[in-house]
Amino acid sequence: MRIPDAQPPWYRQAAAVIPQHVCLKGAGTLLFIGLFFGAYFYLLKFPAYPITVMPYTLLDRLISFQPLAMPLYISLWVYVSLPPILLATRRELYAYGLAMAGTCLAALIVFYFWPTAVPVADIDWTRYPGVDFLKNMDASGNAFPSLHVATAIFSGIWLHHLLRRFGGPQWILLVNWIWCVGIIYSTLATRQHVAVDMWGGVALGGLTAYLSLRHRAHAESAGQERRLSL
Repeated sequence: MRIPDAQPPWYRQAAAVIPQHVCLKGAGTLLFIGLFFGAYFYLLKFPAYPITVMPYTLLDRLISFQPLAMPLYISLWVYVSLPPILLATRRELYAYGLAMAGTCLAALIVFYFWPTAVPVADIDWTRYPGVDFLKNMDASGNAFPSLHVATAIFSGIWLHHLLRRFGGPQWILLVNWIWCVGIIYSTLATRQHVAVDMWGGVALGGLTAYLSLRHRAHAESAGQERRLSL
């Protein structure tokens, strides 16, 4: 007699949670993006204080301009949508949304009190239509910390946590981090940010992801203790 598996494969577990609260996930993501970009572009166009130009470092000189990195840069908007898609309950979605909102709010506060921009690159952007479109849409301001990097790191850590919870194999965990690092690399390769901005984003996203997952672990532990005491 065949003994049934203790739990279904990781990809079936992931597929099972995707349809749960799909309207909340979709509407919440669109609302969040709309509110965020409203504040982001306002601070970008109307800085409250003089703008500081961020410095180039050795890492910036080592990474050359690569227009082919544009798809990686844009893929962030798919990447950051994955963790909420893989959450199963409203409570998890609300907690995740608050943590991501806290990450963005922290960066927006820095943008308000310390407006920054990347140095002007000696590049004819009209030769690279895709990058030129990006530069026109998202001027190289609100540089430090890089919110592109912060949200990528935040999402990467959460995705790692969720994939491990599903029992995901090592290769899918590796794919997650390759994608995350690729997005981070693209911020430098497209000249949207410099290395100082990148490290600021890594610190911000890493800290808020750690704090949110730590709070989640404590909440789950407290819930288990209450159930055992009943």
